[in-house]
Amino acid sequence: MKKRVAIFISGGGSNMVRLVEDMANADHPAEPVLVLANDAGAGGLKKAAELGVATAVVDHRPFNGDRPAFERALQGELDRARPDILCLAGFMRVLTEGFVGPWNGRMLNIHPSLLPKYKGLHTHARALEAGDREHGCTVHLVTPALDDGPILGQARVNVRADDTPDSLAARVLEREHKLYPAVLRRFAAGDPTPVFM
Repeated sequence: MKKRVAIFISGGGSNMVRLVEDMANADHPAEPVLVLANDAGAGGLKKAAELGVATAVVDHRPFNGDRPAFERALQGELDRARPDILCLAGFMRVLTEGFVGPWNGRMLNIHPSLLPKYKGLHTHARALEAGDREHGCTVHLVTPALDDGPILGQARVNVRADDTPDSLAARVLEREHKLYPAVLRRFAAGDPTPVFM
């Protein structure tokens, strides 16, 4: 029986597309059952529909900062889709312990840094400002602490002397597109051994 996967996005959904495309392979231990965005204008919704995946929107704005109410609406969509695994793929909302707790050990996130370095935003600029020679991305289990859960995979890139935050971000994104599918495939098969690239 394949694991059922829901994916949360906020924008174009390039990582979501790579996850869904990989799950289309017959030998994959998981299948996508929902792509949810917190913005009806998220470009990834159209891409998901074109890939044949059910979509939903729970806009955070009408909740006026009431995170528990917003998260109850998110959970309502998940209750209908009945996923086993939840993947955050560029979902730009911080989730509270009340939402994260019931998903303990079943929610994955991809973050554009080599955690534990550079939790939060502006990771590429921060790596350049620090003079790092290496940068990259991390897939981790989500815990209530921001960007802090157990690491399931990392991919590295060399920082070039002429890099800008944008050029570095573009190369890291290429690595994200390989790392996240590899980690999900292994995780859905019941193997939590980290993937390193």
